[in-house]
Amino acid sequence: MSEFEREAMECDVVIVGAGPAGLSAAIRLKQLDADLNVVVLEKGSEVGAHILSGAVLDPSGLSRLIPDWKEKGAPLNVPVKEDNFYVLGEAGQIRLPNAMMPPLMNNHGNYIVSMGNVCRWMAEQAEAMGVEIFPGMACSEIVYGDNGEVKGVVAGEFGKNPDGTPSDAYEPGMELHGKYVFFSEGARGSLSKEVIAKYGLDADCDVPKFGIGMKEIWEVKPENHNEGEVTHTMGWPLGWKNSGGSFVYHLDNNQVYVGYIVDLNYKNPHLFPYMEFQRFKHHPKIAKLLEGGKRVAYGARVVTKGGFQSIPQTAFPGGALLGCSAGLVNLPRIKGNHNAMHSGIEAAEAAYAAIQEGREGDTLEAYDAALRAGPVGKDLKTVRNVAPLNGKFGPLGGLTLGGFDMWFQSAFKFSLFGTVSHGKNDAQSTETADKHAPIEYPKPDGVLSFDRLTNVSFSMTNHEESQPAHLQLSDVNIPISVNLPKYAEPAQRYCPAGVYEVVEEEGQDPRFVVNFQNCVHCKTCDIKDPSQNITWVTPQGGDGPNYPNM
Repeated sequence: MSEFEREAMECDVVIVGAGPAGLSAAIRLKQLDADLNVVVLEKGSEVGAHILSGAVLDPSGLSRLIPDWKEKGAPLNVPVKEDNFYVLGEAGQIRLPNAMMPPLMNNHGNYIVSMGNVCRWMAEQAEAMGVEIFPGMACSEIVYGDNGEVKGVVAGEFGKNPDGTPSDAYEPGMELHGKYVFFSEGARGSLSKEVIAKYGLDADCDVPKFGIGMKEIWEVKPENHNEGEVTHTMGWPLGWKNSGGSFVYHLDNNQVYVGYIVDLNYKNPHLFPYMEFQRFKHHPKIAKLLEGGKRVAYGARVVTKGGFQSIPQTAFPGGALLGCSAGLVNLPRIKGNHNAMHSGIEAAEAAYAAIQEGREGDTLEAYDAALRAGPVGKDLKTVRNVAPLNGKFGPLGGLTLGGFDMWFQSAFKFSLFGTVSHGKNDAQSTETADKHAPIEYPKPDGVLSFDRLTNVSFSMTNHEESQPAHLQLSDVNIPISVNLPKYAEPAQRYCPAGVYEVVEEEGQDPRFVVNFQNCVHCKTCDIKDPSQNITWVTPQGGDGPNYPNM
């Protein structure tokens, strides 16, 4: 705790994170009671600045929240009109017929969107209802009450020196107290991670699982553009030992989202997810699409893929976990935004009922129950075995068995597999470097493929350099003494922003350098480091990427 005196602001509900989950909760609370005092705190410089998603949006959550969203001008302007799934080889591809895909994979009725812009629009709706939204306010600390419950958060702390001591310009921030506090920080949120550990919320669930998703926005030639087309691929370049795949979505204005997800359960520490993405764009089919175009934006963010069995208890004394903080992505559909919205609605309704009864600071058990029994649970339960089957049998075996399982559950409402366990977490999945050959990657050509630092400049990332590094090492010696000899220090490769370097100079011992200024807040290091030595915490508010239309 700080020795500085902080002002405190009392609210009914405090929401950390202005993503689809947090904003849905705020809007629903105001729909239920316009007099509730609801505050949303967002660490990005503006709402949407830190939102990165594919995204093909299933509008079920939005339609439940705001049925007349179309009349109100929601930026869902590109309905999906064509759905493709390809298995790639190095020089060609095989298209899987849509009839082979389980019905839940159908994108009919969905929209290609910028979730950043959807969240900006949702924030406008929330503010018109009286929700107070404060962007540029990172929440650096949880405030606990006398009974050990979550009472609030500290937001707006600025001006620390690199060693963590207050500078002359130090601002201690303020405490925002709520009857309930919702954490909707996205995947691997720092405060969410703290409450999961404090209350043992993961005691009865499987390990969390993640993938690293990287995305570029391209402006392509009009003749290469096909508005409304959705394409997913698997196979090359990752091959059949590592799971992951691509997405290519044609939105309006001759723009195309090109993205690649590498599941973080990969064994080979020499694997370089960012370079797999760059190599993917040289496939003849993708290169033809991008020929003569230009990349206009880049970003990266981890994706939750643990599914139903990895959802922790989502309610705890004084608060709740919403959206990707609870891990609500439907992996085979590559969709989580609709579930994030549903979770926000469920949490709001549970908190409203509790406040009406004069309660505060207790556990919203009704929320956790509604989440599992309602639309989110139904959406995730059917696909719960896809990720662990991929992990156990590889992408090809996982595709076959997972596809069969989804078809079978669609028809008979139960699984022959039961519920398959994930086994190891992603850090434990990393094997020692001596078991694997290094991978040679082609040098980026600067036309279709780009080096990391060049691409990071297209994320508009900025951090005040005089603050403490928000990437904290539990032991500063481990990267060189353990990770380098044992794992060839994979931080050099798994980070999609070039934050981590091993610097070797003649006549000197290797040094581990952390360039935190480059960080795009993806959280991969917090998850994949084999020694679990890196903890991601929030930098000061407003810092990080500034995504325009992600």
